Amino acid sequence: MSDAPRHEALIDVLGAELTPVRRLPPPWLRTLGWLSMVAVIAVVMFMHFGASTMVHRWNAAPDLGWAAFGGAITAITAALAAFALAVPGRSIRWAWVPVPSALLWIGASGMGCLRAHIPGMPVLDLHGANDCFIFIISFSIPLSGLLIWLLRRACPLHPVLTAVIVGLASASASASLLEICHNFDAAATDLLMHAVAVAIVVALNAIMGGKLLSRA
Repeated sequence: MSDAPRHEALIDVLGAELTPVRRLPPPWLRTLGWLSMVAVIAVVMFMHFGASTMVHRWNAAPDLGWAAFGGAITAITAALAAFALAVPGRSIRWAWVPVPSALLWIGASGMGCLRAHIPGMPVLDLHGANDCFIFIISFSIPLSGLLIWLLRRACPLHPVLTAVIVGLASASASASLLEICHNFDAAATDLLMHAVAVAIVVALNAIMGGKLLSRA
């Protein structure tokens, strides 16, 4: 019993040195924060390129519009899934949330290669497809970096899986932004370059982002 006062004093000293931890906002609110940066980029691009080209493509080929819709929804759901997975105790099944929209994005993009060519709209050659590849990679890097930075404040129990979802969110957001200035009909070369760019972004996030998140 004589040690009780000393134990209480030790507890008081240790408690006085603790720093309060600020609670993180809910995943949906943090998702809106990241999407707001994507929206700012989109607004700047719309101011420069306008929306007439994009709307014309979608009216002439609805499959392109569905593909763009699927890509945008994939960016939203993948970002939400990443923020949810970063919270300890959340189900790993959150990783399946972006799958339906990703299938729509991929399926509608593939359908564009099977239909007839849109009159008056050029088909992308290899040089143009390379530009699309560079666009997706270039925009995905800062968007991925921002997501990783935001997620490091949490504690992902599945860092590699979370990083893969980050890559999917960033790549689909970049592909959606590309729609604003992409004045070409669907082609196998274009689809292949998009797929390769998305795969590279996801792979890099799995390797680098997984390591960064595991140190959080």
